[in-house]
Amino acid sequence: MDLGIAGRRAIVCASSRGLGKACARALAEAGCDVVINGRDAQKLEAAAAELASIAGVKVTPVAADLATPEGQQALLAACPDPDILINNNGGPPPRDFRELTRQQMIDGVVANMVVAIELIQKVIGPMTERKFGRIVNITSGSVKMPLAGLDLSSGARAGLTAFLAGVARTVADKNVTINNILPGAFDTDRLKGILGNAAKQKGISVDDAAAARAATIPAKRFGDPDEFGAACAFLCSARAGYITGQNLLIDGGVFNGAF
Repeated sequence: MDLGIAGRRAIVCASSRGLGKACARALAEAGCDVVINGRDAQKLEAAAAELASIAGVKVTPVAADLATPEGQQALLAACPDPDILINNNGGPPPRDFRELTRQQMIDGVVANMVVAIELIQKVIGPMTERKFGRIVNITSGSVKMPLAGLDLSSGARAGLTAFLAGVARTVADKNVTINNILPGAFDTDRLKGILGNAAKQKGISVDDAAAARAATIPAKRFGDPDEFGAACAFLCSARAGYITGQNLLIDGGVFNGAF
């Protein structure tokens, strides 16, 4: 399918690896010029070279911490008027909620809610004027099915979801859409780290921890990041203009509900 976005400009946050990188790859393959972002300049340069060689489009790396005004300025200096914005950020590590300090809670809300809103504030005006914009926020399956220990991440991402639900309806008539993708367990470095910690706590091998986790998923496997990227690219496409304010859960069937 031709997604109808060749030549569009995309910003993909936190995209030197994992799901963000998969989204950047899918958009580049669809013909978009892509600005990728991360805090590790070396990993970012390597990802940019890889993506450029695969897709033959312009890929611009911006090493920046988007929780800071300076980081956001650097990102938008590289792409002042994006047609597509993918908001993504790693969540805080698992922690008993009783151990959270006020500063940790503030940092978590900033990282997983405030940064996305600030970036949308900066790009949505030009999108509405051009009558084209696609905004996708990568949140988490825990927004629909909260997990103990991930309370801060779940709460901040759920706050972002509710905040943007109303905003999405105010720009839909301008061909600007805002949607969320909620990942379950995908084969990423983050999941490998979680499985490593679980293996250590239980005194088992990482392979056994992975097998036990996969067994809880109806699909009996972890998601492939490229599957996630393809779904993101479709939501960003010219074919998806009638989809807005939605939450696409991609979890292999873990959430046991009809709605």
